[in-house]
Order: sequence, then structure tokens, then C-alpha cells
Amino acid sequence: MLSHPALNAILNGTSAVLLACGYLAIRSGKRELHKKFMISAFAVSCAFLVSYLLYHYRVHHVVLFQGQGWIRPVYFTLLISHSILAAAIVPLIIITLRRAWAERFDKHRRIARWTLPLWFYVSVTGVIVYFMVYRLYAPTNL
Repeated sequence: MLSHPALNAILNGTSAVLLACGYLAIRSGKRELHKKFMISAFAVSCAFLVSYLLYHYRVHHVVLFQGQGWIRPVYFTLLISHSILAAAIVPLIIITLRRAWAERFDKHRRIARWTLPLWFYVSVTGVIVYFMVYRLYAPTNL
């Protein structure tokens, strides 16, 4: 059976794929396809956020990273950057989408140049954090 953290990683990974496809679509001049990919990425990211919050509300604990040695500072650097950017990206995504929705494409492009790579980073690092905590260095009591 699929664990809740695995579901969250799948949602994050799906968002990353949709973001990459949206980027490729707009670079190819396919505006409508880009729009569909980006709205889908937003919907999947919203589903992730709801799922993530429900999971942590339900379990009332945090799974601690079990890795030792040189990997610990690597993991915590990744986790800290992921966490800070995950909080910061929410308003950027909303502003970027609102500007596109209002057809203010000049302003949309300016902020999207920042939003897309940060959003992509957060999605990808979310999957990496999952693999590090739950797969590569999984606690023995799960």
C-alpha cells in the first residue's frame, strides 16, 4: 500500500514534471498548452499542500533523519533551502498566476522567470527529501 509520505512525493514529482512541460510548451510558442500545464501544476501543488498538512495534522510527529556522517549537513542544507523556498514560493505562484489570468503578460513574464525555477526546485527537493528520509535512511521503527 502507498504510504502518505509516498503520495506526497508523487504529487511533488508530478508537479515538477508538469512545470517542465509547461516551460517547454511556452518556449515552443504553445501558449494554450503552457496554460494547461501550469494550471495542472498549480492544482497538483495545491493537492500536495492539503495532503501534506493533513498528514502532519494526523500523525502529530516528525520522522527524524537517520543518516550519519557527511550526508547530514547535505540533507539539512537541502531541507532548510527547501523549507524556506516552499514558504516563499506560495505568494510568488499566486502573483504569477494572477498576472497571467489578467493577461498582463509582460509582468507575468518578469515574475515567472523567478517563480518557475524556484517552484521547480521546491518540487524536486521535496521528492529528494522524501527519498532521503523514507527510503535511503529509513527509520527502523516505521
